[in-house]
Amino acid sequence: MTTEQVEEKVRETLHAVALDRVRAPGDLAEKVVRRRGRRRFSQAAGTAVAVVAISVGAVFGFGGGGAVEQDRPVRPAASPEGWKPWQSSVPGVSERGCLVEGSALYCAGTKYDVAKIDANTGERLWTVEVNREGDGIDHPFAVRDGLVYVFRNHTAENEPNGDYYGGTDLMAVHAASRKVVWTVEMPQDDRGDQAAMLIDGAVLANTPTPRTMSALHPLSGKEKWRHTWDKGTACQRAVLSGVPYLLCMRDAEDPGDTEVFRLDPATGRAEKVMTVPGGQQLIGTSEDRMVLAGVKDAAGKEMPLTVISGSGERTSHTYRIEGQLANLDVIGDRLISVSWQGKASAYSLTTGKTLWTGPVGVEMPDKDTVEGIASPVVSEKQGVVYFLSPSGDLSGLDLRTGEQVWRGHADIGKPKPGPGFGLAPQLLSYEDVLVARDGSRMVSLLPRIGD
Repeated sequence: MTTEQVEEKVRETLHAVALDRVRAPGDLAEKVVRRRGRRRFSQAAGTAVAVVAISVGAVFGFGGGGAVEQDRPVRPAASPEGWKPWQSSVPGVSERGCLVEGSALYCAGTKYDVAKIDANTGERLWTVEVNREGDGIDHPFAVRDGLVYVFRNHTAENEPNGDYYGGTDLMAVHAASRKVVWTVEMPQDDRGDQAAMLIDGAVLANTPTPRTMSALHPLSGKEKWRHTWDKGTACQRAVLSGVPYLLCMRDAEDPGDTEVFRLDPATGRAEKVMTVPGGQQLIGTSEDRMVLAGVKDAAGKEMPLTVISGSGERTSHTYRIEGQLANLDVIGDRLISVSWQGKASAYSLTTGKTLWTGPVGVEMPDKDTVEGIASPVVSEKQGVVYFLSPSGDLSGLDLRTGEQVWRGHADIGKPKPGPGFGLAPQLLSYEDVLVARDGSRMVSLLPRIGD
């Protein structure tokens, strides 16, 4: 897909998608495609299916973790051994986002495609410099068996007209030594959440063509198998317990029904699991389940959701959404939403019932921007769900009742005024410790519940 076609898809998506947080000023689509971020947006929308993913990814966080016991009270946070409060504001290290793995943070910024940081102290352990410039919207997406998986620019060369469309590489870096172990070229600048992911025994990557997913050997990058879908079809991707799935529909204004396929992680053999009526959007996974959202009703208050398990069991519920959504996340057995009016709600994926609704406890940003609050973080041990606003406000709600049990603040700077297409702040957890990040500023703190 050419850059012009991507831009047109972006315009169509931002104008037409029936998800509240993407509904923004009428000129937002033009502001998005006019930015120098033209290439940045291509990194998230290299193909038509990636554009579909953007309409979801801009709205929904992708959470994980099991459900918290219903009768267990909130407990105080405990700091990991060797941890102390720290903050950092080194330019070039973390503007693109971070990933937590063990006692380390793996971040990407304008100067480094990956930087390893000690989560206990904030000390920078090593870095891998960007190839040309780090203006992407991506960050390290996985760590396994001593390797960190990340994207980088394929080349540092410009086109004859001065533009840069050098493409993207998927890269594996040794977590202990920072040595680049292998790279594989991607077919376009797609660096979205579904461009590459871990499966059993491999890295599933959107390569070597925009309509192909290949299983790459995690230690060498060599192709083990590939699966290609037909032209005119768009396929979203998910992984349940190490097994890859495709959710495919017509790449058209009326996509028709959604077909769900399971791919054998060892051979790539595709098996049709089921057909779900209507066009569906993947909004998250939790352990052995994926959650799909259908089209909301005309009033925008009823949202049909379908939950599909790895065993092929399907359940459907309709959720009543209160107010315009700023965020919606799948976390354990819960669907947690936040409205632009500052209301947080938790719904059961099993029963479809509303578990609680109440104030989220943080300052909400102006809804006339795409930038919103960070995806929440759940501490299963504590039984608390944490929220972070762009202004640095922090709030902890009892996961059972929605009652606010803690509030705090992290000095991550002030949100930028006016409409734009900036990246939202990020909230991460290292055991009971929270790490709040916005741009190059990071603050690590321990929530003192009950103080």
